[in-house]
Amino acid sequence: MPGELPDGEAVPRDGALPPFALEASGRRGFGVYLHVPFCASRCGYCDFNTYTATELGGGASRDEYAETVLAELRLASRVMTKKPKKVDTVFVGGGTPTLLPADDLARILAAIDDTWGLAPDAEVTTEANPESVDPAYLRTLRRAGFTRISLGMQSTAPGVLRILERQHSAGRAPAAAIEAREAGFEHVNLDLIYGTPGETAEDFARSLDAVIAAGVDHVSAYALIVEDGTRLAARMRRGELPYPDDDVAADRYLAADRALTAAGFSWYEVSNWATTPEARCRHNLLYWTGGDWWGLGPGAHSHVGGVRWWNVKHPSAYAKRLAAGETPALARELLTDADRHMEDVMLRVRLASGLPLAALDEAGRAGAKSALVRGLLDQDAYGEGRIVLTRDGRLLADGVIRELL
Repeated sequence: MPGELPDGEAVPRDGALPPFALEASGRRGFGVYLHVPFCASRCGYCDFNTYTATELGGGASRDEYAETVLAELRLASRVMTKKPKKVDTVFVGGGTPTLLPADDLARILAAIDDTWGLAPDAEVTTEANPESVDPAYLRTLRRAGFTRISLGMQSTAPGVLRILERQHSAGRAPAAAIEAREAGFEHVNLDLIYGTPGETAEDFARSLDAVIAAGVDHVSAYALIVEDGTRLAARMRRGELPYPDDDVAADRYLAADRALTAAGFSWYEVSNWATTPEARCRHNLLYWTGGDWWGLGPGAHSHVGGVRWWNVKHPSAYAKRLAAGETPALARELLTDADRHMEDVMLRVRLASGLPLAALDEAGRAGAKSALVRGLLDQDAYGEGRIVLTRDGRLLADGVIRELL
């Protein structure tokens, strides 16, 4: 049968969902994710489902991509026979979404509105590479209804950008952030990566200074992860570059938290800071708090009412299935109560709002007590019945989570 995998069940050709999933859809909010798999060039550290022009092969075209996505939206409207109340959030990621014409992104957003209806206060985000946007492009997106933009900055150090194989200049990301504000975007995020080989403490401090000076209201900062199969991993295996150092990464994280806190940002997830509650990324919070979303595009994952599914990865296979009137879903799984509990703990513990202590079993509560004694949990929050990480706890979040599970 189409879409059968060892770790997932077959998906009906029409993508139909079980009645219980439809009935439960949207209870914790509903969002739409759109994956745009195109990149002008591949960064050395990236293992995302993305393709340059030479990697696409036949049957996939950037020019035709919007129409293909609209075909999946039409299928989605047939599958979601019980519509969620409204779309609370839309997030366009990639890849480089802004390699598509702004009018194509606008058409897709309008179709999402036609299919399910956008909530009056919907958050609509697109990711962008700084070199792929200009003021006119940004104004078009803003007029179309985009409210938020997330720019991949990574660093302002030219040497770091070269190792990461980023294409933009050191000053382009902060400049693009300012242009986005001038275009009317309500919320602007800059992404940072820290711990790249060769990056100095001074390099990272200058990157943080540039982020703060750009006037953004949201910052994401992630330690460099070396993924198997990437060019960066190959260079490290050959000994051309050293592997990231955990102690250095911890120092960079602490530097980020201190600098951003001093500038008026507050952490709300281990790797994310915002100046106000309104500036937090509501779409990511939807993921982290167990909401529902439909994922459009090749390789996109979806979750509705306890059913998770994922699309075929290659754009050609994705387009071919939709042209044949079939779902692009490759396989799906039903989340058990144990799955939901594990994911709830893994995700909510990373949030500043934390996790209720009552959500843990006896072994988990014992683990929480141990983490508290070691200074990894906030004493006041614990006294109020919540698991909230301290700054030291954030550095060891994965270990704390293992104790709670």
